[in-house]
Amino acid sequence: MRYFLVLILSLPLLLFAQPAERKMTAQQYIEAYKDDAIKEMLMYNIPASITLAQGMLESGNGNSDLAVYANNHFGIKCHKGWDGPTYIKDDDAKDECFRKYAKVLDSYTDHSQFLKTRTRYNFLFELKRTDYKGWAKGLKEAGYATDPKYTQRLLEIIETNKLYQYDEIEGMENIDVFAEKPKTNPDKIETREILRFRFIKYIIVKPGDTFYKIAKDTDKDLWQLYKFNDLTEKDKLYAGEKLYLQPKHRKAKEPFHIVKAGETMHSISQLHGIKLKHLYKKNNMKQGEEPKVGQKLYLRKNKPEQEE
Repeated sequence: MRYFLVLILSLPLLLFAQPAERKMTAQQYIEAYKDDAIKEMLMYNIPASITLAQGMLESGNGNSDLAVYANNHFGIKCHKGWDGPTYIKDDDAKDECFRKYAKVLDSYTDHSQFLKTRTRYNFLFELKRTDYKGWAKGLKEAGYATDPKYTQRLLEIIETNKLYQYDEIEGMENIDVFAEKPKTNPDKIETREILRFRFIKYIIVKPGDTFYKIAKDTDKDLWQLYKFNDLTEKDKLYAGEKLYLQPKHRKAKEPFHIVKAGETMHSISQLHGIKLKHLYKKNNMKQGEEPKVGQKLYLRKNKPEQEE
């Protein structure tokens, strides 16, 4: 009888003494969300190192209740105009309202838009993307946080974990292609799939497309489409071809390209995301000159003189 009584009294402890949840480490957090931070950097020009460091600091490496239950990694409160899901918790006051997101990337994007749309942060976007120290200092000066050691905390996280490496996109492996909606009114135009190649945005031309239609759909000027793709208003668009929405690189990822039948200098520059003038220059060719089938074109370094 005594044994049975002890068992009953111990049952609540057995039921509620569950093992502690497994905590995410700093390195696990970085691996999980560095691509999201890079995507935001390419979209909004905020250093990936800063976004990651802020997320790590403000979410406790993704272990805070706000991060776990609301996917909110930056402590963004509801504020006026927020009509999405909410999460209520005590903070500066009791029962404060915080934004709740469907996925962590939504939290990252909202954080980027918060910085981009508040005028007090405008001066930060004049800094170089690799100036993480300037960003860390500027965020504190602009009143992002009240913690007097906020700048030092960010810098310690960035430098301890070498997060600054994610601010340098040259030579970095591609991140997954993803789709985004155009900035103009989505109710009046068709949503296009925006893709990335070596971190350069591009779209695939569809039947019936014109430069004007693409410019309108993607919120670009006509001159930008022409310049980014080494084209003029006299050139035609062909369904299925790649059209860049940002400037191409000065060099490609691959060291060289072997010319195939039907390829031109322009088609090769589009294929590898390299500016046409640099492709000509690297191969000591004159503007307008076309390569021969089987010719070896240099894409990263200049063609050696001994191969002339």
